[in-house]
Amino acid sequence: MFSFGKLIKLSAGFGTAASIVLYFNNDNLNKRVFCATLVDNTYDSSNLNALPQTITKWDYNWDKRDCTRRKDDNSRDDKSRCIRHIILIRHGQYNLSGETDQERCLTELGKSQAILTGKRLKELNLPYTKLVHSTMCRAIETAKLIHAFIPDVPTKDCKLLEEGAPIIPEPPVGHVKSPHHFHQDGPRIEAAFRKFFYRAESKQEYDTYDIIVCHANVIRYFVCRALQYPPEGWLRLSLRHASITWLSILPDGRVLMRCYGDAGFMPPTALTTS
Repeated sequence: MFSFGKLIKLSAGFGTAASIVLYFNNDNLNKRVFCATLVDNTYDSSNLNALPQTITKWDYNWDKRDCTRRKDDNSRDDKSRCIRHIILIRHGQYNLSGETDQERCLTELGKSQAILTGKRLKELNLPYTKLVHSTMCRAIETAKLIHAFIPDVPTKDCKLLEEGAPIIPEPPVGHVKSPHHFHQDGPRIEAAFRKFFYRAESKQEYDTYDIIVCHANVIRYFVCRALQYPPEGWLRLSLRHASITWLSILPDGRVLMRCYGDAGFMPPTALTTS
C-alpha cells in the first residue's frame, strides 16, 4: 500500500513565478518519480492530499504468453527475443451513400490516399512479413493498391477484421448504435485482437512487420487494448483515411506506439476522416 510518509520532495525553480515539484517514492526497492506538479513559489503541503494513491500496473502477461522461467528452478528460459511490429492501415475514403458493401467502394480520393500510403510503405523499406486485410470492399481495394508497391509481401484476408462496434463508448454519444450491435461485434473484434496481437515466440529468429488493413473502429479498439488503456475510450480517438498506426510488441510483453494515424506524407487536400 502506498504511503505519503515515504514521499520525498525535490523542487526546481523557474524564475520567480513558479517551480516544478517532483515527488519521489523513497523506497530503495522501487524508487521512481511518483508525481510532478507545477506550483507557485508559495508551496502548500496540503497538495499532497490531491496525489493519487494507486497506480495501475502493466500486466506483462496480457497475451498469456509470458513463458519466462526462473533459472534457479532448473527450467529453461523460454523468453522471446524478437519484436513483433504491427502496422495498422485504415482504408481510404469510400462511398458513404452505398447501401451494400460492394457499393461502399473507394472514392477517387480514397484510391489516391491508398496509393500514397503504398508509396510511403515502400519508402520505409521495412522487411514486411505479411499483409492482412478485412474482407469488406473498401479494405480489399485499399490493400490491393498498397500491395502494388510491395508486391513480394504475401497477402491474406480475415473476416474478423471487418468494421463493427467494439464496446459501448464512454462518454456516450448520440449516434451510438444499439446495445445488440456491441454484443455481436465486440467478441469478434476482441477475437481479432487476440489473433494478431501477441509477443514473439522464443523460436522466432528475427523481428516481424505485419501490415493489417482494416477499419477505424477496429484500429482504435486495438490501440486501447494493446496499450492497456480503458477500451471504452476508443471513440475519443480520431483516425484519418489510409493513415498509418504502428505498434511494437517487445519481447517482455511491453507495447510501444511508434505513431498513431500518421498521414503526414499526404498533401492537405487528401486528409479526410469521413
